[in-house]
Amino acid sequence: MTTQAIRKDSSATDSGGAMADGAAGGPATGGSATAGGATGGSATGGGVTADGAAAGGATGDGAAAGGATGDGAAAGGATGDGAADSNITADLVYLLSCAVNGKAPDAELIAHMNLEAIFDASERHMLSAAVGVALRQADIHNTDFERAQVRAIRRSVLLESDHEIVTKQLEAQGIWHMPLKGVVMQQLYPIYGMREMSDHDILFDATRADDVRSIMEKLGFTTKSFGKSHHDVYYKKPVSNFEMHRVVFGPEVDKQVRAYYQDIDKRLLGKGCEKHLSPEDFYLVMVAHEHKHYTFKGTGLRSLLDIYVYLREVKLDMDYVVSEAHKMGLAEFEKTNRTLAKRLFSGGKLSEKDQKILDYIMSSGVYGTIGNQVKYTMASKGYSKLRYALSRFFVPISKKNENYEAFAAWYPFFYKHKLLLPVLPFYRTIRALKNGKFAAEAQAIMRQE
Repeated sequence: MTTQAIRKDSSATDSGGAMADGAAGGPATGGSATAGGATGGSATGGGVTADGAAAGGATGDGAAAGGATGDGAAAGGATGDGAADSNITADLVYLLSCAVNGKAPDAELIAHMNLEAIFDASERHMLSAAVGVALRQADIHNTDFERAQVRAIRRSVLLESDHEIVTKQLEAQGIWHMPLKGVVMQQLYPIYGMREMSDHDILFDATRADDVRSIMEKLGFTTKSFGKSHHDVYYKKPVSNFEMHRVVFGPEVDKQVRAYYQDIDKRLLGKGCEKHLSPEDFYLVMVAHEHKHYTFKGTGLRSLLDIYVYLREVKLDMDYVVSEAHKMGLAEFEKTNRTLAKRLFSGGKLSEKDQKILDYIMSSGVYGTIGNQVKYTMASKGYSKLRYALSRFFVPISKKNENYEAFAAWYPFFYKHKLLLPVLPFYRTIRALKNGKFAAEAQAIMRQE
C-alpha cells in the first residue's frame, strides 16, 4: 500500500460499502445513525455531554496514555481539509498497515514524512506504539515513538498483572466475569504492547456488585465511581484503571441495542466463572460499541484498526453477524465499517464517501470530540444554537422523557431525592465550569453554522 491510496485528490471511484451522507455527527451509515445513535441530554432531548461520563466515572486515563479527550481539537471537531492533514493521515495509515501486516515500510518514503506531525496524530488516536513497530521494522529509530512503545508495554504488563489477580479473586468468590473490548483485542495484534490500553473492561454478575467492590478495595484499588453508571470504576496506582461493567451498555445507548444485550447471559460461553462470547458475538459488541461513539461524539482510527485485525485473525459466520446486526439496526453500519477497514489497511482504494468517513474519524480522536457531539445533537434534533444551549440547562423530570433513565443513572442522589432536582442544573453547570467543559461546549456551539 502506498501513501497515495487515501489522499484527498485520489481519483478512486470504487463505490462498494459507501455511506450515505448524514446530517448527524459524522457521515451517517445508511440510516443507522437514527436507528442506533445515542441521544441523551435534557428535558427537551438535547445531547448528553461529557457530563454524563464524568458522573459515571470516566477515567481520563487515555490522556495519560497519550489519547486526547477531545476538549481542545475537539471543540471544533475537525482538523482541517488541507493537503498537509490529508498527507499526515495517509502516512499514518500506511505505517499502521505495515505494522499490522508485518511489512517493513519503505525507508525512503519515511524520510519524506513529517514524523513529528504523525506522532501528534497517532497520540490523539492511541496508535503511537503501533507506528513505532512499523518504524522499527524499517530500522528507523525515533525517540518519541520508542518511548510510546515502552509506555504501552509497561501499561499492558501492569494491567495484565492486576487483571490476573482480580479475576482469581472473582473466581474464588464464585462471581462470573468476562473480559471486554481491548482486553481481548490486544492479544490479537502481532506484537505485544502494540495495541495501546487505557483501562481493562470486565463484565460481571451485577448482583454481586458489593462483593466486587469489597474485593477491589482489599486489593488496593480506590473506588472512583460506584452505582452511578452501567460500570463501576476502580483505580490503583500507577496505571491500573478497571471498569467493571454491570451491563454491556448504559442508558445513553439506543434502546434497540440495549434491549438486544439485556439477555447477554444467555450468550455467555465457558464453564465455571470465566466466561466468553462466541467470536461472532464478541465482534458484534465491538460494532455496537463503535457505533455508539461514531454517532455521538465520534470514534478514532484505532477502532477501524481493531476491526481490521479482528476480521483478519478470527473466522466469522458472517450470515449470523449480518442477521444479528440487523436486529440492532446496525447492519448497514457494520457492513460499511468492515468494508472501510479492509480497504484502508490492505491497500484498497477509497471512494469519495469513504474519504469523508475517514476525515470524520481522524477529526474525532480516540474518545470523540465535544464539537462532534454538539454537531450531532443539533443536526439530529433540528436545534438552533439557542435551543441547544437552553436544552443543556434543563434536566428530565418525567419517566416518559427519553433521557430520564440516563440522567437517573448519572445523578442517582438527585433522582432519589426528587425535591432536589431543581438544583441539578446548577450543579451540572458549576461542575462543567470547573472542568473546562462549559467553555469547550460553548465554543463548539458558536462554531456551528
